[in-house]
Amino acid sequence: MHDGIELEKKGVPTAVICTEPFRPTVEMVSKVRGMPDYPVAYIPHPVGSLTDEQLRGRAKEIAPTIRTLLTG
Repeated sequence: MHDGIELEKKGVPTAVICTEPFRPTVEMVSKVRGMPDYPVAYIPHPVGSLTDEQLRGRAKEIAPTIRTLLTG
C-alpha cells in the first residue's frame, strides 16, 4: 500500500490488491498518505489457504480491474 502510493506520486502506475477485511485499514492509510481516493482492487479473504488453482481463479477474476487501474 505504502509503496503503491509513493510510486503513484512519482508518476508510476500501480495496482494494489488487498482482501476485503483490510478495506478500512487501506482507506485510513490512503488518507494519511495524502491520497484518500487511491484506488485498490479488493478480492475475497482469505488467500493464504487457497490452492494454486484457486489463486489463479482469483487472479483471472481481478485481472480486468488491475488492467483498468494501470491504464486508466
